[in-house]
Amino acid sequence: MNVAAGPPLRRGRAGDAPAITAAGRTVTYRQLAALIRSHAEPAPGPATTAGSDLVEALAAVFGAARRGRPVLVTDPAGPPAALPAVLPPATFLVVVTSGTSGHPRPVLRTAASWTSSFAPFSELTGIGADDRVLLTGPLHATMHLFAAVHALAVGAHLVDDPVVATAAHLVPSRLAVLLDELGSDAALRRVVVAGAALPERIADRALRRGLTVTEYYGAAELSFVAARRVPGPLLPFEGAEVRIRDGVVWVRSPYLALGYPTGVDGPFRRDQDGFATVGDLAVRAGGGLRIRGRGDAAITTGGATVVVEDVEAALLTVPGIAAVAVVGVPHPRLGQLVVAVLEPSPGADLAGVRAAARRLLRDQSLPRRWLVADRLPRTPGGKVARHLVARAATQLDGGPVTGPDGDGPIPPGAPALRPLPS
Repeated sequence: MNVAAGPPLRRGRAGDAPAITAAGRTVTYRQLAALIRSHAEPAPGPATTAGSDLVEALAAVFGAARRGRPVLVTDPAGPPAALPAVLPPATFLVVVTSGTSGHPRPVLRTAASWTSSFAPFSELTGIGADDRVLLTGPLHATMHLFAAVHALAVGAHLVDDPVVATAAHLVPSRLAVLLDELGSDAALRRVVVAGAALPERIADRALRRGLTVTEYYGAAELSFVAARRVPGPLLPFEGAEVRIRDGVVWVRSPYLALGYPTGVDGPFRRDQDGFATVGDLAVRAGGGLRIRGRGDAAITTGGATVVVEDVEAALLTVPGIAAVAVVGVPHPRLGQLVVAVLEPSPGADLAGVRAAARRLLRDQSLPRRWLVADRLPRTPGGKVARHLVARAATQLDGGPVTGPDGDGPIPPGAPALRPLPS
């Protein structure tokens, strides 16, 4: 199905209707319009925003689109960042990938690559002007930036209070927490889940609450690739042509990013026919797609390849496991050893985990070592930071502490690990 290039990026409402309520402050669409105009004033050079103030950051994004100059959204808690010196003429937004592998990269995109997805996304999720949309993460994470921009573009009310929200964009682990925290009379009626595969047990809980659940798969470089209304199958997102070549997902759509700045390497590749990939693995199953995760996260052990997301998905069905990271640590004979690092649910007894795993997993996919962390580290977008877990597990094993940043001590944020009791 063809999708139009997309309208300009504009706020979806005017007047005194509330646009953003955060940290106890409400900004109307009229006030937001004034802020956007101020950010769209002629100024030397491109726009940059660190995103430390939610309202100002979003006004800067809309103002940059109005002015036709690029804008960079960065982590205010991270090191200083600047726009690349050379950018393609159509560049609107520079965002940074989530860094689950330890290699966050700037990604360049046009305004149309986002705005062309607004209409099909709204139709799929049901999110519109009457909604109060919960922001569950920082703007420098692309999932949350898109959620905020889309909400304002359709005239919804962006909020930071889960109690009043009618819709929310979140990662699966955050959805589980939200379901625990909200009462049965909460206003929430629809959720959009991405960033990691949605475990069936969390999806079932949301459906039993009467929520409409939409799940999508994408990447910062690809934007939307496939989506579904749970419990339906994952199908190509409207306007996206999806192919699986040798187990790898390729997509052609109007939502693709331009790529990386000159001199930046990454997994994004585009072929001569316009199909692109970041190396994610998938199979066709159940009338749709099943995303198996990033190929470069696979573990090679004893000559076999283990896709870590497959193992993690199986372990997440075991009672008592709130989150899990499966990593490979160096091994002199096998090459890598499959290690499972578990985050237990509050009060959980993990005594039966090994036996349950043996019933679910076979051969090389069965972890050889089991570790526990009180809490697994997350990226700003809410995904498990697997590279930090791998480095902590390697050091615990007594091996060389190496990783994306080379030899050296484990970086801040790595978890404290302990063996799973026998």
